[in-house]
Amino acid sequence: MERSNERTAEEERGAGGRPGGPRPPTIRGVAERAGVSKSLVSLVLQDSPRVSAAKRQAVLDAIDELGYRPNAAARSLVARRTHTVGVLLNDMRNPWFVEVLDGLNSLLQAHGLRMLIADGRLDHRAGQDFARTFQELRVDGLVVVGTLPDTDGLAEVAGRLPTVIAGNHEPRLPHVDIVANDDERGARLATEHLIALGHRRIAHLTGHGLVGELRRRGFEAAVRAHGLDASAAVETGDGTEEGGYRAAVRLLTGARGGERPTAVFAFNDISCVGALSAAQELGLDVPTDLSLVGYDNTYLARIRHLWLNSVNNVSHEVGRRAARCLLDRMAHPDAPAAHRLVTPELEIRGSTAPPPTA
Repeated sequence: MERSNERTAEEERGAGGRPGGPRPPTIRGVAERAGVSKSLVSLVLQDSPRVSAAKRQAVLDAIDELGYRPNAAARSLVARRTHTVGVLLNDMRNPWFVEVLDGLNSLLQAHGLRMLIADGRLDHRAGQDFARTFQELRVDGLVVVGTLPDTDGLAEVAGRLPTVIAGNHEPRLPHVDIVANDDERGARLATEHLIALGHRRIAHLTGHGLVGELRRRGFEAAVRAHGLDASAAVETGDGTEEGGYRAAVRLLTGARGGERPTAVFAFNDISCVGALSAAQELGLDVPTDLSLVGYDNTYLARIRHLWLNSVNNVSHEVGRRAARCLLDRMAHPDAPAAHRLVTPELEIRGSTAPPPTA
């Protein structure tokens, strides 16, 4: 009797728990409307090939007429899949991530997977905490994008979840694929461009992590190859606009000693915008007095009043390839780890010119 009363109360609450509201359509209702069994409706929802065309159409018509929506949580429990992918970023303020996410989503969505996104900047232990949170949410896979402040817990999670790293070259873990830009080559492209224009006093604003180290390495290799390492300068930055501004002020005001550089290659577009602000405040015209090159080719570089030269690290392609790797990893979890590099290109706009004459 009590059970009957509980059912009546549930019926009275209806959809959304509102008393007296209409009950949402159920799989039983779909089966009755289509004149088939509940198990056959389930087969249709799973896109099983064991259902005849006529019965499949009858079920689909019933679903449409009743407005039935499958319970995603219940289906996940049955299939042991949630059809979701965790995406862990280190800073969503950086526009570079938008293009990587677009590349990721384009392929994941085509395979029926949805992204759940977390920003690692919100927690100093993001590599551990957010990764474990995704595991608790039972995501089908994990994509780690960019350089995280802490990856201590990532190895443990990667041992349980198909995992891919995009836009970074570390950490190297068993069965974890890496898809990244050839950062050292991109930095050489930017520096060689400035050297070809005639610049001899070139500075580099550095970034962080292994990506920052590789871009610095490419810069130093290029100036050394042309015998310009003695006149080159490296200034510490942090990849932010404010960090780029402060580093550029030190370089352009002579605070670090030596002659003022005639060209600056920045770690990314954001720090390059900071350097542009510093140059303008100091009365320097870009590119007449100072040439600038950024990295990532984000929408910032393409804004008309900025119009920055930038290394195109093909962010969308990095995201798309990372998605492809994750799909393959989900299908073959024990396959050897792969490290794939995407070839960058230099986009020439309006922020570089030959150095000013003496």
